[in-house]
Amino acid sequence: MQALPVPCPAHLVPVASGTNAFHKAYRQAMAHKAVFVAIESEGPRWTVKADTLTAGPGHVVDNEVNEALRNAITRLVDNHEVDIDAYRGPIYFMMRTTSSEERVRELAAALHAALYGDLDPLDRAVPPTP
Repeated sequence: MQALPVPCPAHLVPVASGTNAFHKAYRQAMAHKAVFVAIESEGPRWTVKADTLTAGPGHVVDNEVNEALRNAITRLVDNHEVDIDAYRGPIYFMMRTTSSEERVRELAAALHAALYGDLDPLDRAVPPTP
């Protein structure tokens, strides 16, 4: 399996439902020293997960990006698009939602791009409040 491209297009975000699939995707990210990102489904609910530890100690997410991610996730919570128990980083991110697979993939791809410093997909997926 190849590493995910950066930024990762939404259609390539892996589905890591179930323990085996999750561990396989996580180990793959570690092997490539890449930020882990995946989506999981459990019935009508979807979860977006990302973890920067898999990218190794050389991968640094700056404060501006972390702040943008926290703000975007807070907007999603406030709009009732993701559950209140969302993890907002700075190392591990997790959001549960009942949104469509397409929307979950968009959020995961935007999160992945942001964790590599590209905030444009995040701003399109979760527009900042004026």
